[in-house]
Amino acid sequence: MTTMATPTQSATDTGTPVYNPKSESAGAKRAKSTLFHIAALILTGIVLYPGLWMIASAFKPNSEIGGGNTSLWSENFSFDNFVTALDGIGGVSTMQFFTNSLILALGAVVGTILSASVSAYAFARIKFPGRSVFFGMMIATLLLPFHVVIIPQYIIFQQLGLVDTYIPLLIGKFLAADAFFVFLMVQFMRGLPAELDEAARIDGAGHVRIFGSIMLPLMKPALISTSIFSFIWSWNDFLGPLLYLNTPEKYPLPLALRLFQDQTQSSDYGAMIAMSVLALLPVLIFFLIFQRYIVEGVSTQGLKG
Repeated sequence: MTTMATPTQSATDTGTPVYNPKSESAGAKRAKSTLFHIAALILTGIVLYPGLWMIASAFKPNSEIGGGNTSLWSENFSFDNFVTALDGIGGVSTMQFFTNSLILALGAVVGTILSASVSAYAFARIKFPGRSVFFGMMIATLLLPFHVVIIPQYIIFQQLGLVDTYIPLLIGKFLAADAFFVFLMVQFMRGLPAELDEAARIDGAGHVRIFGSIMLPLMKPALISTSIFSFIWSWNDFLGPLLYLNTPEKYPLPLALRLFQDQTQSSDYGAMIAMSVLALLPVLIFFLIFQRYIVEGVSTQGLKG
């Protein structure tokens, strides 16, 4: 007797392969995920390779740096480059270079926080004639290349006798010249409830009290983000000190690195790279400690409004 397949009989019972769209979709997703992670690892290796090369070269002798040498690690592992870098150069100690960079970086942080927060409060909370016009003009300065104003600024500071001082590098920080940070804080303040100001005014508080007692405590994410960016940008600045500083005793670390090339005809690349590693450590540590505040202050809250 011939057996007939019932409607409820599955395809596997008759030996016919089953087509499962879900399993194929899952397999395709796994393949795409694997390819994505492989590509991400390759890209990460490409991005991190210059830093890895710099760290490895800091422990190489000068004869093995460049010159067609493609080996990443050296068999002649040595700390001589760091010893030379820490001894200083041109009669100036390395600690002096670090101190100069720290003065400029901390001065930039203090000046930016004070000036940008006050300016942002005026734009965000005080209604005065031409507020929108002035705010638009301030934002327009972000489109102005720094190189356009280099010569006029230098002439002004030279006529005032301020060249070879830290004043040209710091005065703009105390005058809210960094429009990006003002914009960042304005957008943050606009996200805060206006009822806070109204309640404070009912209690008799003025703008100074509102700013100091209400706004500043609530602006912690934006203030920390501003401090981090201002510190890093000032610490890594090379062009500004190169223009205005002439005395090696006043050089920050970026200019000190150049001395290892200019002191003799044969440049000490090993010591220069070792100094670069030392100069990178404070910024790296600073960033790793406060990176969560960058995300909180910029990505999530700092640009609301």
